[in-house]
Amino acid sequence: MLKSLYSGISGMKGFQTKLDVIGNNIANVNTVGFKKGRVMFQDIINQNISGATAPTAQTGGINPKQVGLGTRIGSIDTIHTPGSPMTTNIGTDLAIDGDAYFIVTPEVGSGANYLTRAGNFTRDASGDLVNSNGYFVTGVYKDGTGATQYQKINITEDVNGGRFTSYSIDSNGFINVVREDGASGKLAYNGTGYYLSTDGNSEENISIATATVSNPGGLSKVGNTLYETTGNSGNSVMGRIEDINGGHIAAGILEMSNVDLTEEFTELIVAQRGFQANARTITTSDSILEEVVNLKR
Repeated sequence: MLKSLYSGISGMKGFQTKLDVIGNNIANVNTVGFKKGRVMFQDIINQNISGATAPTAQTGGINPKQVGLGTRIGSIDTIHTPGSPMTTNIGTDLAIDGDAYFIVTPEVGSGANYLTRAGNFTRDASGDLVNSNGYFVTGVYKDGTGATQYQKINITEDVNGGRFTSYSIDSNGFINVVREDGASGKLAYNGTGYYLSTDGNSEENISIATATVSNPGGLSKVGNTLYETTGNSGNSVMGRIEDINGGHIAAGILEMSNVDLTEEFTELIVAQRGFQANARTITTSDSILEEVVNLKR
């Protein structure tokens, strides 16, 4: 009898967690780059009343008799399916059509790299490309030795003279710039400063760095729509999006949340009824226990 009480408690705790996850999904229905979560349940242990017996030449087999002892949270998964695209026509609003993630860092050279699908970037007062939290958008280029290097992206002034007056970002993440003298080309970095490159195939051309991981579900959420790698996500493979087969970058578009309100409200009803059913299990068990106690008056 007491087992049903504890089973009901475990069910109520599980559905409380499910309600928390659903509430967070609904709250972030309009969050750029947000990935929804889901709760998966599993049973805890089973009490064996009797074991199974194999069939013999004289008798048939008998199945085991077991009583379950409740449920628990098996996993809380992050679903990394693509979100709906929203056209903004803002050149620094970027979305990835593929499996890659943008890379942002709070401090250049700190080694703290975070992954994100939120591409609502802007230029700050210094001309650096940053996200809404002021984290630098990481760029990638190759130095004179051919080694891949990572650097923030600054679109302000050519070290050879002249300021950049306009820019755009292509599908491979390269920054096409126009200098005040009318010259146009790609933004490049030579290790000391940014300049306009007229060689479209130069390795010093800087592009927006991206990363892929073997198991996106293993990424850990750190807030602000950012992720960091864990032991189960696998190491991130960083580089130009075309080199890591991460897809393509679309400018003027944002990837919105992948939360489906129809699905979430349906799951909300299921979680509510599940919680109520487990609460009813407890009250019913309590009523039966009361009858047992009243047998001796």
